[in-house]
Amino acid sequence: MSDKNFRDENNDYDFESFFGTRGTQKSDGASDTSRNFSVADEKSRRSDIPNIQEDYPSANKREGKTGCLGGVMYFVFIVSVSIILACVGWMSASDVFALNREATTVNVTVPDSAFTQVQKKVTDESGTVTEKKVKSADMTQVAKLLKDAGIIKYPALFELYSKISDADLKIDPGTYELSTQYDYRAIVKKMQYGSDSQVRTMVTFPEGFTMEDIFKKLEENRICSYDDLMSCAANTQFNYKFLDGIALGDSKRLEGFLFPDTYEFYQGETPEATIDTFLQIFNDKITAEMYEKAKAKKLSMHDVINIASMIEKEAANDSERAQISSVIYNRLSAGMPLGIDATIQYALPEHKDKLTADDLKIESPYNTRLHTGLPPTPIASPGMASIKAALTPSATNYYYYALDKTAGTHKFFTNSGDFNAFVAKQGSY
Repeated sequence: MSDKNFRDENNDYDFESFFGTRGTQKSDGASDTSRNFSVADEKSRRSDIPNIQEDYPSANKREGKTGCLGGVMYFVFIVSVSIILACVGWMSASDVFALNREATTVNVTVPDSAFTQVQKKVTDESGTVTEKKVKSADMTQVAKLLKDAGIIKYPALFELYSKISDADLKIDPGTYELSTQYDYRAIVKKMQYGSDSQVRTMVTFPEGFTMEDIFKKLEENRICSYDDLMSCAANTQFNYKFLDGIALGDSKRLEGFLFPDTYEFYQGETPEATIDTFLQIFNDKITAEMYEKAKAKKLSMHDVINIASMIEKEAANDSERAQISSVIYNRLSAGMPLGIDATIQYALPEHKDKLTADDLKIESPYNTRLHTGLPPTPIASPGMASIKAALTPSATNYYYYALDKTAGTHKFFTNSGDFNAFVAKQGSY
């Protein structure tokens, strides 16, 4: 083999062409061949180390692809979350502000049972802080009522708003005409006593209705519950002159003072407000002159209404009222039992078209056949004509009267003989 054309038998490498010609002799006569071959050997050794980038080109490509895909996925995640939050925000705002809602009107009744008494700190204009007992609404129940009626969509959101705005202290019991176009603030404002959304009902109560009759009719018209009214009548103090001296504890204490008339009530009104409406009208009807007339007769207004209630239940027409009043006064003065069967009817559990002999003997303070004096309370709500007759009876010496079935009016008598003879003809007893 030639020095110039040295070739590797296995690899057929041409080192001369790869590394160039052998080095020239140095001045000191040493050969440069060893140094040239050392460089060649180093290069040869380096060529034996594997190049990761050359041997594994797919690794870098995968890393690049993974990083790019991760960035895209993260971007999609952020956008998706943003869209979801935006949708939730829009849906919440739509409910709070009643946006894009089709107009529908619905009646919603918030019952008195949804309220409880709570102690609340109140600051007056002078800065004085006092604790006051107020009604607080159960906003979970109110929110459910509104959701069921279709007024709101998200009860939890309404409860949150109510907590922030103290809506539980602003809402009142009642029936309200609400629109789906009311926002949360308007809903709370509309669900307050006396608002233009509170449903009103006209109810007429005729003369001669008892307190029970009146309370039952109020319940039938969804004004207030019968039980709540009875409890209120027994236990609530109403500050009127005509109630002075009448103790709490019995609902009958207000019998006769619920003036018969046509009233406009809010549906779901409180029992206190409902009863007070009657009492205010009664108070307006009774004049100072009437109090003077009662005083001249040494009677309280309660006594006057007691007499008037019996006149109301007994009289067939207005012309009879003053005469029936005179019979009552004459019998009271004589110490005779009044013998008015309407008081016995009041004592019975149910009204009867005709009283039996046993009914006439019933043991009750309202049985004026057995007991002298006035019954414990009035027996009905008298009208103004009967009240005036009770204050201004006719001047007569009548002690008896009986119904003339043919004429439909009463006959009056000064003695029992004439009375019994007429009754026998009528065949009433």
